[in-house]
Amino acid sequence: MTTASGVRRAPGSRREEIIDEAAKLFAERGFHRVGVDDIGASVGISGPGIYRHFPSKDSMLAEMLLRISERLLAEGTARVSAAPSPRLALEALIGWHIEFALANPSLIVVQDRDLASVAEPDRRRVRRLQRRYVEVWVGVLRRLDPTRTEPAARAAAHAVFGLLNSTPHSAQALPRQEMAALLHRMAVAAILA
Repeated sequence: MTTASGVRRAPGSRREEIIDEAAKLFAERGFHRVGVDDIGASVGISGPGIYRHFPSKDSMLAEMLLRISERLLAEGTARVSAAPSPRLALEALIGWHIEFALANPSLIVVQDRDLASVAEPDRRRVRRLQRRYVEVWVGVLRRLDPTRTEPAARAAAHAVFGLLNSTPHSAQALPRQEMAALLHRMAVAAILA
């Protein structure tokens, strides 16, 4: 497909564009304050044109949040598997989460604020994926320190997520590379404390 500006677009990328724009709008205004007309206008189509890509605004939000959770889990798992030691696995997990959070501040906001707006079956799927991602962290933390209990490792992982997921509010304070380095240092210090 070719856009009006002559740019060649890969199949399915219109759907991606809609999800990206919806995430920005949901982050700015909240899920319930954004209509399909708003989303359509932001991508240059009519509001009802959104329905050619998604059955509903609710399904768009569910897909968005499921993708976030699937992506965090898949990449986190892959990076841990590739790490030759528990310490390097921890570094890889922290690096991945920072990379994701800095690149996707809108998704972080939407995930935090609008998960309750997703239908119950999809919300359960998102929560299951999130728990699996937490358990990747728990496994690494327990391998790093076998005396750390599962509840303590889980609490530490959630605390570090709070720090790293603060990027929608804190990331503008520094250039991206400096912010990533600061978050990395703080996360390592916090998790090893």
